[in-house]
Amino acid sequence: MISANNVSLSFGGRKLFDDVNIRFTPGNCYGLIGANGAGKSTFVKILAGDLEPNTGNIELTPGERLSVLKQDHFAFDEYTALQAVIMGNDKLYKIMQEKDALYAKEDFTEEDGIKSAQLEADFAEMNGWEAESDAGIMLSGLGVSDQYHNKKMSDLTGSQKVKVLLGQALFGKPEVLLLDEPTNHLDIAAIQWLEEFLYNFDNTVIVVSHDRHFLNKVCTHIADLDFGKIQNYSGNYDFWRKSSELAQQLRSDQKRKNEDKAKQLKEFIQKFSANASKSKQATSRKQQLEKLELNDLPISSRKYPFVNFEQEREAGKDILKVDGISKTIDGVKVLDNISFTLNKGDKIAFLSDNDLAITTLFQIIHGEIQADFGEFKWGVTINNSYFPSDNSHFFMDGKYSIIDWLKQYSYDQSDTFVRGFLGKMLFSGEEAKKKTNVLSGGEKVRCVLSKMMLERPNAVTLDGPTSHLDLESITAVNEGLVRYKGTILFSSHDHEFIQTVANRIIDINGTLTEDRYMSYDDYLEMKLKK
Repeated sequence: MISANNVSLSFGGRKLFDDVNIRFTPGNCYGLIGANGAGKSTFVKILAGDLEPNTGNIELTPGERLSVLKQDHFAFDEYTALQAVIMGNDKLYKIMQEKDALYAKEDFTEEDGIKSAQLEADFAEMNGWEAESDAGIMLSGLGVSDQYHNKKMSDLTGSQKVKVLLGQALFGKPEVLLLDEPTNHLDIAAIQWLEEFLYNFDNTVIVVSHDRHFLNKVCTHIADLDFGKIQNYSGNYDFWRKSSELAQQLRSDQKRKNEDKAKQLKEFIQKFSANASKSKQATSRKQQLEKLELNDLPISSRKYPFVNFEQEREAGKDILKVDGISKTIDGVKVLDNISFTLNKGDKIAFLSDNDLAITTLFQIIHGEIQADFGEFKWGVTINNSYFPSDNSHFFMDGKYSIIDWLKQYSYDQSDTFVRGFLGKMLFSGEEAKKKTNVLSGGEKVRCVLSKMMLERPNAVTLDGPTSHLDLESITAVNEGLVRYKGTILFSSHDHEFIQTVANRIIDINGTLTEDRYMSYDDYLEMKLKK
């Protein structure tokens, strides 16, 4: 078990945590949630012992092992993938190293023999003989095939390294497991494997994730970081969201009732305080007024932007036709004879084991790069707006404030309109005057989405729109696209996002392998049966 006792932390005069008290018990998986900047990753660092709080302490049950998902993808480059995984159990790995060093000695002494016997006993007790096998099984489950198990980490791709580091955190069944965004850069199969692993994990898990489906699948509790505190709730993410919205509504309703009651009491007191026959009643009303709680509701750090796409005009019958597109990048053919027709009302989720394939296709149909072969044609009525996976080129010039930048794309050039629009996208007051070259990843995404909404398109293409967004913004984008009446082409690794938006699935792995009019869940079920 691990617990935080009276933990407080401030940065630059800003208090992130204020006397936080929370206990994480075995057998439960806790989803740590909160708005961007609320301090989720910071709290994980405090739990891991990588950061000291200003006050309070962290307690871990003596003898228990805590494991953390490492974020440095280059820290283990000199080791093989198997070695890196086994290093997740530091004590076991050190025993293995000591054993190897002893047996390599030319002058093996009696003292060495006694030492090696003890090491062998500890090794066996920790299930050391199965360590390589267990690590290999874990890597294979995560999608790192046998041929890479004995290769150095420096020779692996970025996505393979992510999987190895995840395997390292999971290895050896730690008593407490801390995972900060474990699904980032994982493919669908690896995410499903991780969901199953954590669902069956018997010990304590604390996970930070922006993937709502993942939180719903694995979490037994939600630890909500808000108001400078962490409140623990039983249930998964959906249950927490419905419960918290209801609680906020009840608090708001009660405050409104108290304000109405206070108004009535004040009116009575003012009217009858000088009336001798009513003086006792007026005094009683004063006492009631004093007991009424009219404190302001706490201001949540959780904010939802308003995402709503409207069409300037409805699209005609012809939307998009892609015919035989092929493209080779760095000697690898990422697209091979891709053909499909986009129909009015289609909301297509593009899937691939290689994100570059989808990004390349989207870049081609939006004229950013040329195909090697094939062609595409948009319908004459189509006004398409594009969200690229890399939006940095929009913001490199720091001469614009957010207001002036967005004016370039607005059909209404007035400051009042643009400021009002930015306010709905959480850029209020002085924030709207920030220079575009200093924006965070999430702020850039909200800017590009604002640009797209002002273009009033009848078709949109979105390449990974949920990257860099917090749960609230992801939910807002998700709900906005569900409402949208136009045509959508998009890519995402967010299960809930794909399931609720898409009515058609196109799977590209070199060639176009699947094109189905069905929901994402039905598609996954179909794939499992094959």
